[in-house]
Amino acid sequence: MKFIVQWNGQPTAQQSAIERFMKTGGALPPDGIKMLGRWHTIGELSGCAIIEADNTAPMAAWMLQWGDIFEFTISPAVTDEELGAALGAYQAQAGK
Repeated sequence: MKFIVQWNGQPTAQQSAIERFMKTGGALPPDGIKMLGRWHTIGELSGCAIIEADNTAPMAAWMLQWGDIFEFTISPAVTDEELGAALGAYQAQAGK
């Protein structure tokens, strides 16, 4: 399943975030998570990533590695094709 991961940090955490990112290279996700892409907001301590995972346990472990610096929001995501299939099924059911 795909997830949208968003993070936000307070300006007071900037130095800690820089130091940890430079030391770890952004700490790639643990086994069980495939990162499809990650983007950072210029001039802010925020960004987002699209990941795939079969369960939430590795996501929890990954977020805990950065939880002292960032707040996270994780939401399930679907592609256009997946949404289209769901909408088609909904329309077919509503038409009955």
